[in-house]
Amino acid sequence: MTRRPIRNLRWWIIGLVMLGTTVNYLARSSLGAAAPTLTKELNFTTQEYSYVVAGFQLAYTAVQPFAGYILDLLGTKVGLFVFAIGWSLANMAHGLAGGWVSLAFFRALLGISEGAVIPASMKAVSEWFPDKERSVATGWFNIGTAVGAMIAPPLVVWCILAGSWQLAFFVTGAIGLVWAGAWWFGYRSPREHPRISEEELAYIEAGQHRPAGPVDTRRPSWLSIARERKFWAIALPRFLADPAWQTFTFWIPLYLSTVRGMDLKQIAIFAWLPFLAADMGSIIGGYLSPFLMRTFGASLITARKLTVLSGAVLMIGPACISFAPDAYWAIALFCVGGFAHQMLSGALITLSADLFPHHQVATANGMTGTAAWTGGLLFSLLVGALASTIGYNPLFVCLAIFDLVGAVLVFSLLRERHLQRADRA
Repeated sequence: MTRRPIRNLRWWIIGLVMLGTTVNYLARSSLGAAAPTLTKELNFTTQEYSYVVAGFQLAYTAVQPFAGYILDLLGTKVGLFVFAIGWSLANMAHGLAGGWVSLAFFRALLGISEGAVIPASMKAVSEWFPDKERSVATGWFNIGTAVGAMIAPPLVVWCILAGSWQLAFFVTGAIGLVWAGAWWFGYRSPREHPRISEEELAYIEAGQHRPAGPVDTRRPSWLSIARERKFWAIALPRFLADPAWQTFTFWIPLYLSTVRGMDLKQIAIFAWLPFLAADMGSIIGGYLSPFLMRTFGASLITARKLTVLSGAVLMIGPACISFAPDAYWAIALFCVGGFAHQMLSGALITLSADLFPHHQVATANGMTGTAAWTGGLLFSLLVGALASTIGYNPLFVCLAIFDLVGAVLVFSLLRERHLQRADRA
């Protein structure tokens, strides 16, 4: 029996992708929410906590090009399913940690398995959406990164108060296993999906730009991608931008506890607000590109660049956190930062689908992700080394400077005449 097509199926698909990024970031954000308890119960210092954070970041940074390559070879469905099972089990294993060394080991396992989520999400967007809708789709799935980080503080604190910190990791890991099952049964490429209409399939394919000449379907090559100017136009700004997100994800609860004097319950009540603001940044940033194209006649690439610039300017907000008179004003400025970062980050991530063909999207995105997480890793180590001596405030100023420099690099490296030459080559 033939099943009836689902209207606008591509938006249901992006909803499933968004849930995946949500459970992925819920798993990785659980550590930050549990940090005030873990540092006491497992008796490790702020410096040692930075090593635990770095364990995840180093593994995540190293694995992304390999994860993207595996996704391009295995396909979006199978590849992400395997990685989702891996990150869920690794997250549950955190509950077995007896000190910072074992916790860092489990964080590394989590980093290895979580590296596929953004490349896979962008690959799904490149398969399911025409060019003009990609930034909107990216904005919607990208809110999952903030929703997961937003859910983590109240859920983890509830688990700690109701049972133990170990329970928090078991629960957040189990949620990932449930989503992995939903992904396996729910995802197909457009041409293979039994519930897509002929009209929607034609709309998707008609709206996807393809370079002139024969289609290159060879296996993606890291070296050939790294030689391209357009790769560095994404990778360098992501290297400079990601320290902000790593700081918000891993250090806000500890900052609010040690600098602003908030207790665990207050952190649970307020620490999720910057991630709610980040959700709004993802959505509004996604719609900003088509708005600029429709209203001002901007080209696709110019619209992406202007979105990056807008977010970079707004990052001046958290740079002013030293002027916040109390914890609540500090949280408000973190909210500005969350909004700004997700606005510019979404545009940068979308560029990998705009600039690279389908069979290279995950690999290219994984490589730019490695650049991003290298920046985040180095900055987290810097925070761990300097926060107790010079304080957090100068470090927050650096985040704004990084993003403004990144915006300059996007405009200088990504010029459309170079892209037109590359298409003709």
